[in-house]
Amino acid sequence: MAMKIGTGEFKERVDKGIHNSFMRGAVAGAQERLRTRRLEAAAELGNWEEWRALGEEIRQHTLANLDYYLWQLSENVAKRGGHVFFAQTAEEANEYIRDVVVKKNAKKIVKSKSMVTEEINLNPVLEAAGCEVIETDLGEYILQIDDHDPPSHIVAPALHKNKEQIRDVFKEKLDYKKTEKPEELALHARKTLRQAYLTADVGITGCNFAIAESGSITLVTNEGNADLVTALPKTQITVMGMERIVPTFAEMEVLVSLLTRSAVGQKLTSYITVLTGPRDQGDVDGPEEFHLVIVDNGRSNILGTEFQAVLQCIRCAACVNVCPVYRHIGGHSYGSIYSGPIGAVLSPLLGGYDDYKELPYASTLCAACTEACPVKIPLHELLHKHRQVIVEREGKAPISEKLAMKAFGLGAASSSLYKLGSKIAPSAMNPFTVNNRISNGPGPLKAWTEIREFPAPGKERFRDWFHKREKGGQQP
Repeated sequence: MAMKIGTGEFKERVDKGIHNSFMRGAVAGAQERLRTRRLEAAAELGNWEEWRALGEEIRQHTLANLDYYLWQLSENVAKRGGHVFFAQTAEEANEYIRDVVVKKNAKKIVKSKSMVTEEINLNPVLEAAGCEVIETDLGEYILQIDDHDPPSHIVAPALHKNKEQIRDVFKEKLDYKKTEKPEELALHARKTLRQAYLTADVGITGCNFAIAESGSITLVTNEGNADLVTALPKTQITVMGMERIVPTFAEMEVLVSLLTRSAVGQKLTSYITVLTGPRDQGDVDGPEEFHLVIVDNGRSNILGTEFQAVLQCIRCAACVNVCPVYRHIGGHSYGSIYSGPIGAVLSPLLGGYDDYKELPYASTLCAACTEACPVKIPLHELLHKHRQVIVEREGKAPISEKLAMKAFGLGAASSSLYKLGSKIAPSAMNPFTVNNRISNGPGPLKAWTEIREFPAPGKERFRDWFHKREKGGQQP
């Protein structure tokens, strides 16, 4: 599956993340800063819960009428002289984009940040067609030149690297001679990328929100690179997930306000850019040819199901920034370009349970993610639904868990077996007990006790204690 990153089993990836002390420190610091900024920005706006309810209403309405709004969008893009392609799969999207690039005889492509192009694994397809593909978002650019290191965060893809590591990458790959000061690093990247904008044949962007009533696309950035990607190359290709759409500019304004505050704690990012089709007569810049690729890739299978609410996501990563599990294991542990709580819900739906059945269990179900979500996706409830599906419908629970649950069911259904089990439990667990705690449990307890201690069963059963209190004339 294209969205899959990394190798090894989930447990191995988690273990690697937990023992990466720098990554954990970087993530914890970033989470604290972004969470604080989000809360301050939300408080400044006022009536935050009312704004969240409005955001939820907009997203739910759009999904309920998605077929109409996608039709309206495609009609309006076509009226403006643009080309629209509906891609059912990642392969169809990649094939269409590759064909456009080949027909244009393009050799150099500049890209702005796009999660959906990461999802469909677009870059290798274009590189195989003989193109040089250059990521222009600074975080993505750093990862690209660092041997195509995958992103670890939805909004801040290079969150797992510090400025010293970035300096070393620049020295090795770009012949960089200066220090690790962020200003010097950014200036060097700017000078390097500027020439790429001027000589690129094709520009490729993602899409924060498409606007159905006008056939426009909205880009939300802080670096201005997306504006250059769309203004200078003669051909522009925008790739969007089919759910990233709003009816009108009014709804776009609401969702952008929620997005910027939730993602980076800003009233507005530096650039909110709205683009509508190819260059009109009299325009000083913009593409001569515009293509909009609308990607399904499993999204339509989610519509109408108990998981539909996940499609409300506006990719702000607010849930990631409050997740205690993400804080300790980092983004790469998820094995998907979508990490954190939203990744734990979305990845099994788009990529299947075979690859991502562990992710719904990478959660404490504390509901911090649900509380932070600006469009009120019930993430912790969806994670719980995944667990139910994995066990009850898919039958993918581990054999040890199945046997343990079956044994417990048999024992709990028989009063005599339950009494016997509760009597012998303290003695059976005694070899594994230290100070009334089990730290190296047998069988199904092993996976639990490798992470945390488990309370040892009491030597006196509750029933025995209760009867003793009654015989002694004491109130329990």
